[in-house]
Amino acid sequence: MTTIDREVRRRHRVVTVLTGGVLLGVVDLLLQRSLPYPWANLANSSAVWAVGAFGIGWWLRTDWRRSAVAGIVLLVVAVEAYYLAAVVLMNDSVQNLSSPTTMAWLFFGALAGALFGAAGGLSRHGQTRLRAIPMAAPGAVLLAEAAMLVNRSAEPGSGSRYRADSLQTAVIEAVLGVTLILLVARTKRVRLQAIAAATVLALLGFVAYTIAGFGS
Repeated sequence: MTTIDREVRRRHRVVTVLTGGVLLGVVDLLLQRSLPYPWANLANSSAVWAVGAFGIGWWLRTDWRRSAVAGIVLLVVAVEAYYLAAVVLMNDSVQNLSSPTTMAWLFFGALAGALFGAAGGLSRHGQTRLRAIPMAAPGAVLLAEAAMLVNRSAEPGSGSRYRADSLQTAVIEAVLGVTLILLVARTKRVRLQAIAAATVLALLGFVAYTIAGFGS
């Protein structure tokens, strides 16, 4: 591959990551406003965004460091695109682009982007005997959020409609989580390893959700 070819490929990757971030943020807002529940909950799912970071890291076919950077850029751009779309489409205040809530989401986006972007890269280029662990990441985060939704729906004061929507979303995310593991891991042995790893990672993810305040 010539120097020019490498530069063209690099620019293509950069444009793809940036475009993906813009689309993720804007489409997320539009789907939240147009889809019926419980499907609208998926558009508002932090786990789905984390899966997006994994996907971009997997797609790049590069080392885990570049994949981590791509994941960070994807989600940070997506957060700002989301709030900018809200300004344009819903007449929200432009101050929301730099509000404390936005800053918090940017922090979580950078953290999740780094972790899941790197996992996407490692799922293709990591050590073979350990590759099941990063392969388990996208399914694990969906399972963790599903568990968080089940736990939150059981809290006193939760209305019946909210409880039903949360439980239905949890079922959808659990099915998607297992399906992703089966798709990413190609052999029976690796799938079993990935499911075992996802169980542990989902438990850790549930704890992380709770500490971060998503479980209340």
